[in-house]
Amino acid sequence: MHYQILIIGGGTAGIMVASQLLKANKALSLAIVEPSETHYYQPAWTLVGAGAYDMGKTARPMKSLIPTGATWIQDYAAAFEPEQNAVKLRSGEAITYDYLVVAPGLVMAPELIEGLPEALDKGVVCSNYTNPEHTWQVIRNFKGGNAVFTQPTTPIKCGGAPQKIAYLAADYFRKNGLSAKSNVVFATPGSVIFGVKIIADTLMQVVHRYNIHFKPFYAPVKIDSNNQTITFRSVAPDENHCIVNEGNVLKEQLVGSSEIVMPFDMLHLAPPQVAPSFVKESALVNEAGWLDVDQGTLQHKRYPNIFGLGDVAGLPTAKTGAAIRKQAPVVVQNLLRLMRSQGLSNKVYDGYSSCPLVTGYGKMVLAEFDYQGNFTPDPKLKQMLVFNSHKEHWRLWMLKKHMLPYLYWNKMMKGQDV
Repeated sequence: MHYQILIIGGGTAGIMVASQLLKANKALSLAIVEPSETHYYQPAWTLVGAGAYDMGKTARPMKSLIPTGATWIQDYAAAFEPEQNAVKLRSGEAITYDYLVVAPGLVMAPELIEGLPEALDKGVVCSNYTNPEHTWQVIRNFKGGNAVFTQPTTPIKCGGAPQKIAYLAADYFRKNGLSAKSNVVFATPGSVIFGVKIIADTLMQVVHRYNIHFKPFYAPVKIDSNNQTITFRSVAPDENHCIVNEGNVLKEQLVGSSEIVMPFDMLHLAPPQVAPSFVKESALVNEAGWLDVDQGTLQHKRYPNIFGLGDVAGLPTAKTGAAIRKQAPVVVQNLLRLMRSQGLSNKVYDGYSSCPLVTGYGKMVLAEFDYQGNFTPDPKLKQMLVFNSHKEHWRLWMLKKHMLPYLYWNKMMKGQDV
């Protein structure tokens, strides 16, 4: 089999690029390699984990999203052969291409934290990244004690998601009279609550409002689900380990000079995440194991007929669907120009990403930023009467819960500008 354009991945990035390409030229010979039967709108999983969204509404059949004119190859990519312009499938077949778009997303790697594979999605250990319905069950069953929320040292989808569910849980506990007998902990390997200062200032107010124990420089390394303890390694032993110390006393034990053992009565975490093995073990990755593309053009640094975008790309920005919304048109324009032998376009990706930071039921902050960490709010927000999106607003909650899912299914997935 041979195609002008071969796309690896039927997630947000793959479907958007395919839809936009075929919208521009319906005569293209284009195929999408994607094994899954179902496509999920994962941004809503944060709300599912807090009982504020129906999991069923986040899923659609993959066949309903494959754009007209594209061939769906329902198989797994197994290996790249860039010198031969070929991709091998798990079935053993090889597909050749003129141009390749690599967008398979990333995969969960719970094995990178000791004890996590055995504990994940069982009992009081949960994750919105893998089973948000179980998260909601754990939150509803929580009767007090330590509610610990954390994230790994690897890059993850939507870096703000682990703290969003902490805020929603804290709000739920407060509404149900559990705050006085609970410690909500947000522990992160990072040095700050968020990398954009104007957003971080608002989030620290949220942390204080809920009396959350915020612990920077905490990297999770081990989970003992039988004894309900989590071990952190301090990535900066000399730093202050707790920014907020009010409310109940949080008991934790320092082991040696850099390890801290903390008991939990519920634990939510983002599992470590890595590129899929067929990408990570290929010649297409950088030293960190992510697809090695130019951060502006999204063209592969060694193979000019290969482009990459989405979560698998080694870009110094957050891995979000909002980032893909800005990446896809760059890839599409460059591909169309290269096919006409016109070279790359002048349009480059500036690192834009967005993180809708839900801070409670009915409240949200919208963090939009670029490679430099500049706060870059969308001017269209003013049409919603939102003039300070770095502050909490109920209209932003409505955007998250109602408008963004609608735009995703009816505009973005169909190749339309939003």
